[in-house]
Amino acid sequence: MIHVLIVDDHPFVRRGVKQAIEEDSGMMVAAEAESGETAFKLLEENSFDVVVLDLSLPGISGLEVLERMKDVRPTLPVLVLTMHSEEEYAMRVLKTGAAGFLNKEAVPATLVEAIKKIAGGGRFITPSLAEKLLFPAETGKRPHETLSNRELQILKMISVGKPPKEIAAELDISVKTVSSYRVRIMEKMGFKSNAELIKYCLAQKLL
Repeated sequence: MIHVLIVDDHPFVRRGVKQAIEEDSGMMVAAEAESGETAFKLLEENSFDVVVLDLSLPGISGLEVLERMKDVRPTLPVLVLTMHSEEEYAMRVLKTGAAGFLNKEAVPATLVEAIKKIAGGGRFITPSLAEKLLFPAETGKRPHETLSNRELQILKMISVGKPPKEIAAELDISVKTVSSYRVRIMEKMGFKSNAELIKYCLAQKLL
């Protein structure tokens, strides 16, 4: 029996994922978490075979949750299940340590297939992603692809209008650190104002 932990802040999504998983007699949802903090508490107290993780979480971002999970449970396979596009996030989450990436628009049968594959020690990628890995684009990285996971997180928070104090409080860092990240992001991406960052994020569908 494959025991699955679902980490997603939307109860309706968790319900749908749970239903898809438990239609297979070889799998069960052992626990659910609405945030990264709750997920880590569950990991301390329980044993799971697979984690199904969303990227958009309150508090600790999904990417940061993934990084920390690979630190505390390096052998635990994580399937990232998100609304974010494969083009924008698949390579990043795989490099961070995920065993698979799947968009929430995928059919339930594909979700079940992905969980079984990574539970068995494999990796799950879609044919389109496999093609990108085999034949990478020659145009080079886009500006946001040069950012670290934390820098990308702060970029998105700035772009939705969150002030430095709010970002600092949410990430449990100082306002000075937020300002330092902003300067670094601007330098890496070649922008001079928040307006340019917002325009870029909208164009790249990062928000």
